[in-house]
Amino acid sequence: MQYDKFMTKNQTMQPIKNSLPSLRTRLNQPGLISAPGVFDMISLRLADSFGFDALYMTGFGTVASYTGLPDAGLATYTDMVGRVRSMTGMARTPLIADGDTGYGGLLNVRHTIEGYEAAGACAIQLEDQEFPKKCGHTPGRRVIPMADMVRKIKVAVDSRQSSEFLIIARTDARSSLGLDEALRRAEAYAKAGADILFVESPETEEEMRQIGRRFDLPLVANMVEGGRTPVLSRADLESIGYKIAIFPVTALLAATQAMQSVYQHIQNHGSSAGCQTPLLPFSDLTRLMGFEDVWAFDRRYAEPGT
Repeated sequence: MQYDKFMTKNQTMQPIKNSLPSLRTRLNQPGLISAPGVFDMISLRLADSFGFDALYMTGFGTVASYTGLPDAGLATYTDMVGRVRSMTGMARTPLIADGDTGYGGLLNVRHTIEGYEAAGACAIQLEDQEFPKKCGHTPGRRVIPMADMVRKIKVAVDSRQSSEFLIIARTDARSSLGLDEALRRAEAYAKAGADILFVESPETEEEMRQIGRRFDLPLVANMVEGGRTPVLSRADLESIGYKIAIFPVTALLAATQAMQSVYQHIQNHGSSAGCQTPLLPFSDLTRLMGFEDVWAFDRRYAEPGT
């Protein structure tokens, strides 16, 4: 793993923003944008070192890691905008951020748009669920009237300071009202000014193809392992017509599985000795987290004779 992107001689621990194109510019270029999910500052720093076109601040993972609670409308705007600010302050890669329902009514939506844009996100995802919302691949989701969501999108578009800050309109209508209603809503959200459309949880590849044939705007595919939607290859997603593929919980699932294995081994044996779970070398972790800069600082400003 090449962590030297994070830290060079005499560089501070805050990485310098690179020259990656804006998300709007990248959308006009060929190829699928694969955006892995990031859920805390370690996953953010690690994913940021790979040169992705964008990262996705997953609501499920961020709520879980920050509060230890389910993604069920329990995290507040203040909780989430703080996570956005922390992540964009550290990352060099554009960050797409989950904005749930906008955290309330139309005035709340305006406040959320202003806050997420000021915090440095390149795009915000807004969904048409009732409050309290639920994770998109869990049961019991209910949606607000389409006209109410149209007004939210119009407020969102009018509230942003720059057109470079993109509005992703997500509909969760497929699971409760069917695909036709989800498509009808996505069309209305496009007319309201959304930059990107996100029809959540289609249940077959054919449904995904129906979505791809229906719209000219960029489309988001939500690739959730174990979720309601088939996880497809890059080639298949591109052939269907998707422009962005988010992988919100892939890394979180892998990390949690690895931690479960380690904790079980320690519980069983009273020690990590003999544990077969692959571990990142400690030296790589210290480098990823910026300790080389700390050590260089200490050497530069050490008291004479120490």
